[in-house]
Amino acid sequence: MLAVRLPKEIEARLAELAEKTGRTKTYYVREAIIDHLEELDGKYLAMHRLENPGHRWTLDDLEGSLDLDR
Repeated sequence: MLAVRLPKEIEARLAELAEKTGRTKTYYVREAIIDHLEELDGKYLAMHRLENPGHRWTLDDLEGSLDLDR
């Protein structure tokens, strides 16, 4: 279970949407998280990789490990 505190104006908008559509506030919060989780995951993974770059290979490194004279 997860508890989320929202600003009053967001809570009011969410309650109004839920009332107008007959769905629950939980439904819309769940949908928003599902819709944006992949985007956030990609964003923060990209930021992590920029801050912590892995090993890079040059073309010479790659060609040097191949037997190209076959």
